[in-house]
Amino acid sequence: MRIAQVAPLIESVPPSAYGGTERVVSYLTEELVRQGHEVTLFASGDSRTSARLIAGAPRALRLDETVVDPIAHGTLEVERVAGMADQFDIIHWHLDYFHFPLSRRLGVPYLTTLHGRLDLPDIQPLYAEFTDAPLISISNDQRAPLPDVNWVGTIHHGMPADELTPRYEPGQYLAFLGRMSPEKRADRAIEVARRAGIPLKIAAKVDEADRDYFEEHIEPLLEADHVDFIGEIGPADKGDFLGHAAALLFPIDWSEPFGLVMIEAMACGTPVIAYRSGSVPEVIADGVSGYIVETIDESVDAVMRLHEISREGCRASFEERFTVERMARDYVAVYERLAGEGASRRSSFSVDAADVGDSLHIQQPVESRGP
Repeated sequence: MRIAQVAPLIESVPPSAYGGTERVVSYLTEELVRQGHEVTLFASGDSRTSARLIAGAPRALRLDETVVDPIAHGTLEVERVAGMADQFDIIHWHLDYFHFPLSRRLGVPYLTTLHGRLDLPDIQPLYAEFTDAPLISISNDQRAPLPDVNWVGTIHHGMPADELTPRYEPGQYLAFLGRMSPEKRADRAIEVARRAGIPLKIAAKVDEADRDYFEEHIEPLLEADHVDFIGEIGPADKGDFLGHAAALLFPIDWSEPFGLVMIEAMACGTPVIAYRSGSVPEVIADGVSGYIVETIDESVDAVMRLHEISREGCRASFEERFTVERMARDYVAVYERLAGEGASRRSSFSVDAADVGDSLHIQQPVESRGP
């Protein structure tokens, strides 16, 4: 198939450090190319891919200090996709809703994977308008705020099986990996480690939007003897960080749509202790790849029972459910269905239009979808 993948421009594909959406887009793009599809990736110019790359900005916007208006770059990227739309059998968007008005009018089959939260009041009227937009959820739980839109599938994330090497020896510390934001609850992780009497290593990105929260609520806790704050780490360091951990703590306080770090830990053979929220029950097999908890007390108890979890079983659970091959197969099945439906609609339109043209003795215009 001729497939367009359209990524956000904030981070490169794959990202140099933190960036879940862009990492998933990279995994999917490379696997589709490996499977023989003709893939075009719309992303920042510093992205690395075996697909054809069309740059929407010279480099990742987060790393470019000259960028004042990121929406301008996003608008240009969408226009470039529109100008090439007739080259694709399907356009796969990863931009939330930014492209909806244009996609509705392009006449090319498309779908959108929603990677973020959907419980914001501002977006409810927008999705009520665009009920025709084909949407992919990354967990079933993610759908709850928008039950009446055009969901065409739930596809859990996957990653290459050989990206992270499993370690089956028990680790010596607990790990926290993610953003330093209120909903990720690093403070819970610090308290669990303190009560369990086990060191905690924190590898976390601090966005400017979360700077005040970090400095007021988290930074004072980092002075504790059992806490080692590493800061943001990149892909090269993630395997060692997770693989040498006794467990990953995932003490979220919101409906996380997926949580890529959970399957990264599983790929390393590292159990996950996660709060029961969002996608957690869909990702973690309780007692197999980790423990699902609801309180700090339950979290501490789970730490004490880590010896009951097989690290080989964690890795096996990853290989069975969360590889990039499985993710790509799931997407291709949806691509083929939507492209087939689009071809049927275009064929039906052509027949109907020809009948009208014959009866009125007029020539049908030639359809054009791009310059």
